[in-house]
Amino acid sequence: MDNLKINARNLRNNMTDQEMKIWSIIRNRQFYGFRFLRQYVIGNYIVDFLCKVRKIIIEIDGGQHNKNQNISYDIERTKYFELKGYKVIRFWNNEIDNNIEGVYLKLKEVFNIKD
Repeated sequence: MDNLKINARNLRNNMTDQEMKIWSIIRNRQFYGFRFLRQYVIGNYIVDFLCKVRKIIIEIDGGQHNKNQNISYDIERTKYFELKGYKVIRFWNNEIDNNIEGVYLKLKEVFNIKD
């Protein structure tokens, strides 16, 4: 098994609190029947969550993503995904911690869900 797959498995087994909160909303087709994968390998990258049928990637960002080198890396990574036809949505850890309702509403908007 290659290193990316091993890393993805380790990340699945050691999710952050914020990843667990999002996973609790989207796992087992709980979010309007959509199936999500977590810590999924695409190319040379591991994405936090992926809805294959809609080609939507959800990324959870902590403070380390504010550093210049990580900002550049995230931009390149997002460009790669977009060239492959994916839409990338990002949430900050503090958004998840302090406004999970807003995160949920943003997901509904991205998935074009009207109730």
